[in-house]
Amino acid sequence: YPRDKCIHELFEEQVERTPDATAVIFEDQQLTYRELNAKANQLAHYLRKQGVGPEVLVGICVERSLEMIIGVLGILKAGGAYVPLDHRYPKERLAFMIEEVKAPVMLTLQQLVPSLPGSYSRVICLDADWGDIEKEGTENPVGNMTADNLAYIIYTSGSTGLPKGVIVPHRGVVRLVKSTNYTEFNSGEVFLQLAPVTFDASTFEIWGCLLNGGKLVIFPPHLPSPEEIGQVIHRFNITTLWLTAALFHQIVDISLESFAGIKQMLAGGDVLSVPHVKKFLRRHRRSRLINGYGPTENTTFTCCYAMTDEGQVGASVSIGRPISNTQVYILDRHLQPVPAVVPGELYIGGDGLARGYLNRPELTAEKFIPDPFSDRPGVRLYKTGDLARYLPDGNIEFLGRIDNQVKVRGYRIELGEIEAVLRQHPAVRETVVIAREDQPGDKRLAAYVVPDKKSIVTTNELQGFLKKKLPDYMIPSVFVHLDTLPLTVNGKVDHRALPAPDHNITETGRAYMAPRNKLEIQLTEIWEKILGVHPIGITDNFFDLGGHSLLAVRLTSEIRKITSKDFPVMALFHNQTIERLAEIIADRRWSVHWSSAVPIHTGGSKKPLFTVHDTNMARFLEPDQPLYILTHPSKDENLAPYSTVEKMAAKNLHEMRTVQPKGPYIIGGYCFWAIVALEMAHQLTKQGDEVSLLFLVEPSYIGLPNHPPQDTSFKSRVINHGRTLEPLSYKEKLTYLRQKTLHKIKGKTNFKYMTYMIKIIICSSYVRLGLPLPHAFRRFYLYDYNATKALKSYIPRVYPGTAVLFFSDKILSRAYDEWNSLITGGIEIHKVPGSGHLDILREPYVGIWAKQLSAYLKKDQATKESRKG
Repeated sequence: YPRDKCIHELFEEQVERTPDATAVIFEDQQLTYRELNAKANQLAHYLRKQGVGPEVLVGICVERSLEMIIGVLGILKAGGAYVPLDHRYPKERLAFMIEEVKAPVMLTLQQLVPSLPGSYSRVICLDADWGDIEKEGTENPVGNMTADNLAYIIYTSGSTGLPKGVIVPHRGVVRLVKSTNYTEFNSGEVFLQLAPVTFDASTFEIWGCLLNGGKLVIFPPHLPSPEEIGQVIHRFNITTLWLTAALFHQIVDISLESFAGIKQMLAGGDVLSVPHVKKFLRRHRRSRLINGYGPTENTTFTCCYAMTDEGQVGASVSIGRPISNTQVYILDRHLQPVPAVVPGELYIGGDGLARGYLNRPELTAEKFIPDPFSDRPGVRLYKTGDLARYLPDGNIEFLGRIDNQVKVRGYRIELGEIEAVLRQHPAVRETVVIAREDQPGDKRLAAYVVPDKKSIVTTNELQGFLKKKLPDYMIPSVFVHLDTLPLTVNGKVDHRALPAPDHNITETGRAYMAPRNKLEIQLTEIWEKILGVHPIGITDNFFDLGGHSLLAVRLTSEIRKITSKDFPVMALFHNQTIERLAEIIADRRWSVHWSSAVPIHTGGSKKPLFTVHDTNMARFLEPDQPLYILTHPSKDENLAPYSTVEKMAAKNLHEMRTVQPKGPYIIGGYCFWAIVALEMAHQLTKQGDEVSLLFLVEPSYIGLPNHPPQDTSFKSRVINHGRTLEPLSYKEKLTYLRQKTLHKIKGKTNFKYMTYMIKIIICSSYVRLGLPLPHAFRRFYLYDYNATKALKSYIPRVYPGTAVLFFSDKILSRAYDEWNSLITGGIEIHKVPGSGHLDILREPYVGIWAKQLSAYLKKDQATKESRKG
């Protein structure tokens, strides 16, 4: 295999072979290999100017998206190494990682900036700063990289109470996905990219696809349900899929049909269940199920076992044999090979090995030892801490851990890290944490705590304390309070003597409230069955009772069965008690949210600012200014109910009031969504609520008050394409339109404009015929067609309040006449110099008007404080 080549070199070779083949798909967007390469090259040249080169670490905090793929590829092309970070981690944990890495550059998105702590010298937003990035050249950067250069650092749990960074070179990734034997990599494969980039399974998904000419389909960044995964598999004809063992088990139980069409099903991260494996193989006989085993320190996979028939499965599911260019040894305590069927510790060698741990030379020396079976200097083995044995047929059976490490829902967790953090609580004298599987297939963390005799500490207090320091997947599901920890005769904690948690006792900090009606009784029964806790009150919190993301998926699937409603997983995250769930389910008007108040920054004591549609202004606001974006979800299947400005505004008000029940409110929007914000202000005023600040950025033209607006239908837009066509004859208009459509830019036909017109025609046809809209056109429908239709039917009214408006300098302003007659309480109009309609949301222009808006926010805050005084 090409062991001396870097990841980006192999990608560039693939671009030469298949330049126009589709490389990446995200929702209704896609890039060919040539386009992806060009964008990554632009970013690489831009990063080079920021000092990024070989061995320079670059942080990247981006959820699954096209920007994520462009970001990691651009970093590698610049010569750097990417360090993925999750903005959902506790700030203390994020701050530790950022400080340890000391990355000079952080790649992220505008809306995630407020969630990041400091300690980096330069932030580059892949959305807001793209206008500057795309000015760079698209040619491949030249560099003196080798396969031994660093590719990425991924953090895993550490036994000392702090996470540890695993340093992986290019060679490890290339060995994983090129000329290997455990699965097929070719241009005909369609991969689903489902793992977070902070999880090393993403290495297999991304580079296994893109270095072999496949098609990478990126799953949206929200938590998936089995039904959603099945829909994506069917829509995009996914052929290769990787899942954690826990999620694989869950989909087999809930939605086995979701796997239809999968050729290569890889599962791992924990022990696979024999019944679930057999059930899958019986149902999907044309699929190959691969059990993948491997620590992050050996680049994702070490051993694999491929199964096509349930006869290949015995009492346990084997992890198979080492993959290509990987050596595995099962040794005793003297580093001598053990005979077949005799247990020993698993050691790994070969080209997949990481360099070691970032800034942990002692730990690196302890875990990466000299290879006693090699005469070559510098060759090492990784000491896994996993217990295994050879089966008579030569395959390997995984038997568990030797040390204090576990895997829960695919995440590798050092129990010592949780224990170390728990001991920091002043009321905790002793503690031990273990992983229990009291219900088959449901492994959970349990913490046993001996409190200080002078202190009283509740489960809620301990959970809250840990949530500030550890990610959610490391929070124990249950806490058991003991007077003393049981000990062995040698004085060590006797794990076998630890009592089973009493799930019949709930400590939520609230009085128990019994279910009051049939629906609450049904929901309570579902909760008690899935959580294994009894009794559960209707005001108890799902996550405080030990619920987690995978159980949430099971729970919402059960709710769908009794309600026959489309009930997304995220609805549970917003409504975490039985009482609240029963309310929204019983409400006939309730449906899957087409819009939601996405928190961008929640800190600070000021009134929250709500913007309809993302305006990229987050980083220019004061640090203590709460900000929420009322987003427009492109996933909504039910498009019709929100086809008017009035209905969109009413739905947004409902969402906004879940965050801020009463006014005064601060709201605003951009383009069409500015009109929705204006209508929200109308409705709030009519309902007796106060709008203290309304801001409109480049609002769409809507005409004079109480008069029908201009005709913005497709027919009108074609025949009367802008005011410049008004003096022309009908024939001249058609000639103009043809010239406009076929207008050449730099010698190339304007296919973008042609594509836009074709999409309009397709959307219009489907809607008129009453046919379900193809998924690929839904986002376009919501943002373009539906907005145009809503604007056409909207009759503007006089708004008695005040407003601040921002217009680009390059737009012919009708502002004063139109908006003075629409907003009678007074307007202030600001022109943003040098910007166009789209550029006003990009730097440096967004910073100009956002800072002006900040001045109005300060004035509004001062008015609020003076009223209190």
